[in-house]
Amino acid sequence: MASGEWHCQHRTFLKNEIHEKDNENVPETGCLSIIVLGASGDLAKKKTFPALFNLYRQGFLSSNEVHIFGYARSKMVDDDLRDRIRGYLPQGKEGTDDISSFLQLIKYVSGAYDDLKGFQALDKAISEHEVSKSIMEGSSRRLFYLALPPSVYPQVCKMIKNYSMNRSDHGGWTRIVVEKPFGKDLASAEELSFQIGELFEEPQIYRIDHYLGKELVQNLLVLRFANRLFLPLWNRDHIANLQIVFREDFGTDGRGGYFDEYGIIRDIIQNHLLQVLCLVSMEKPISLNPEHIRDEKVKVLQSVLPIKDEEVVLGQYDGYKDDPTVPDNSNTPTFATVVLRIHNERWEGVPFILKAGKALNSKKAEIRVQFKDVPGDIFKCQKQGRNEFVIRLQPSEAMYMKLTVKQPGLEMSTTQSELDLSYKERYHEIVIPEAYERLILDTIRGDQQHFVRRDELKAAWEIFTPLLQRIDDGAFRPITYQPGSRGPAEGDELLERAGYVHTDGYVW
Repeated sequence: MASGEWHCQHRTFLKNEIHEKDNENVPETGCLSIIVLGASGDLAKKKTFPALFNLYRQGFLSSNEVHIFGYARSKMVDDDLRDRIRGYLPQGKEGTDDISSFLQLIKYVSGAYDDLKGFQALDKAISEHEVSKSIMEGSSRRLFYLALPPSVYPQVCKMIKNYSMNRSDHGGWTRIVVEKPFGKDLASAEELSFQIGELFEEPQIYRIDHYLGKELVQNLLVLRFANRLFLPLWNRDHIANLQIVFREDFGTDGRGGYFDEYGIIRDIIQNHLLQVLCLVSMEKPISLNPEHIRDEKVKVLQSVLPIKDEEVVLGQYDGYKDDPTVPDNSNTPTFATVVLRIHNERWEGVPFILKAGKALNSKKAEIRVQFKDVPGDIFKCQKQGRNEFVIRLQPSEAMYMKLTVKQPGLEMSTTQSELDLSYKERYHEIVIPEAYERLILDTIRGDQQHFVRRDELKAAWEIFTPLLQRIDDGAFRPITYQPGSRGPAEGDELLERAGYVHTDGYVW
């Protein structure tokens, strides 16, 4: 293999706007350039660069084949950026040698996000790197990671398109990674999609939702479609209700001004939890082709009925408006419980309860599938609780099934216990990768399975935009709740009305 060339064969599935076609294995040549725009910001130093470092340390990025470019408005030189991110890179058994070698891959270019000279300088730096690796100029793979506010996406994408992208016919590609939020409602999301879509084809755009990179979320398709145990049970005949829960035990913590612009529904429910809902409820795709999977997700979203006001509870924790960056009259919810209903043969009548909140009494994210009561219960044990299948997404990844079993002893009495798969105990020698490193690697490989497609984004916003408009107009007001609580009592009352049966006295 020639010096500097990275021959990587993999199957990439791209969707044409008119028809779908599976590409053959295509050998990709040309050195890899990863460009982090917004390199001086918090997202880049806390998530993007540590993810790249972990990929480098595990051998997925080679110092002979990859170079990393930081671009931002801050006036810095290479060493300034390296020093800024050094403290955020996790140290392993190798000590600091791998950190030092990784940092030497990073170069910095300063410029504004609407400055053609800045992007021309960036293109020149990338091209010089390509030439230094004896690669035909312009044939490299260029990955642009936009660690930036969505408001500047259109102008940055225009600069990339005009001045910094790979234009060679000799191989290689240009891919754009954009972070959520993808708009604030249906209209703004569609406008953003149109502006970016005018510049790049859909297969070039990677809309990242880091929840899709979480280990237990990625396990959902395997659990559902590779285990005969679940196939006959996963429907309205056996499942009473399904909860997807996100809880944090802290408030906005200095992010009040940013959070108040979006609220808990835009920040967590409309994207993260809705993506999980799709994977939990979708039909089996005809293959693992990323487009076949995303097609099924879109079908689920298009089957969701309009949200009813009586199946929504909003909350705002007491003290939220004490933050000086939050308006005194803020109507922004920091807690929400929303019941979604899917109008199709599999799920008719089953409530999907999406619940998220800040400043609550615990920190966790989980999926809770509650099964219906056993008919003809001869043991009279319904009071002990229903069977539940629980998937703990974070922290302490785990899966467990709540079962009714005989209490050990001479008496025929029952109790509730569990079949437990705790990842730290079962896979104690395996390091679970961070979501960002998995998704960046997927982008390099051209696998869009875990990224949000344009029609999927549109369908998601169609579900929540009417509710969000009523909240923004002040027609729907949040209920005050105390920090450290479960949220408004009305939230638990909604769960009960939706058919969820709480188990008293059971602790996993």
